[in-house]
Amino acid sequence: MSADRPEDERQAEAVTLWQTVQSVSAAMFGVQSSKNRKRDFSRGKPLHFIVIGLLMVGVFIGVLVLIVKILLHNAGL
Repeated sequence: MSADRPEDERQAEAVTLWQTVQSVSAAMFGVQSSKNRKRDFSRGKPLHFIVIGLLMVGVFIGVLVLIVKILLHNAGL
């Protein structure tokens, strides 16, 4: 966000992909700031948050499965 633009123009900007990923990550850990939550609800698109959230949950589950497989393999099971 550029400091030389009026506040109204900055408010109208859509939430970027990186901001969406950060917001979903923070929400998954339960540490989302009130400022970012307000930004997300006022400028974000719900579909973007749903898709990113589902992808991140899928990656999280995949990592857990991989860790369990590695541990079981190392344990000789």
